[in-house]
Amino acid sequence: MSHTVDIPQELKTSLRKFRFARRNAGHAALIIKINKQKLIMEEVEQFDNITIEDLAEELPENAPRYVVLSYELNHPDGRKSFPLVLVNWSPSSSEMGLLTLHASGLLDFQNTADVGKVIEVRDGAEGLTTEVVDSKLLG
Repeated sequence: MSHTVDIPQELKTSLRKFRFARRNAGHAALIIKINKQKLIMEEVEQFDNITIEDLAEELPENAPRYVVLSYELNHPDGRKSFPLVLVNWSPSSSEMGLLTLHASGLLDFQNTADVGKVIEVRDGAEGLTTEVVDSKLLG
């Protein structure tokens, strides 16, 4: 199986650390982009204790990103959990070549990040809200 975009070891290490970090409140996010020249995935930034709305503001309006999100989910029965979610940020205003690369690397990245739930966001910040994430995870 040939991979179009490589996931370097340091990113895999970063993903593992992020995945196993102890959290007891709030959301955390790890933002990844594809370096088109080198055809590798690179960590852009990590946030601890960020709101979903602030996260949406941090993401570019015309470039795709993978966002691994540790999400504080409050269940109807009062329990709290912190599922890992992959936000596939792919605004329709992105350059087509980059969107294609991004789409081709998604499954590989999802498997590497070991994330079950994927939330597709194509319409920018309006598509990434607390209500959207809650409905995807509780629905």
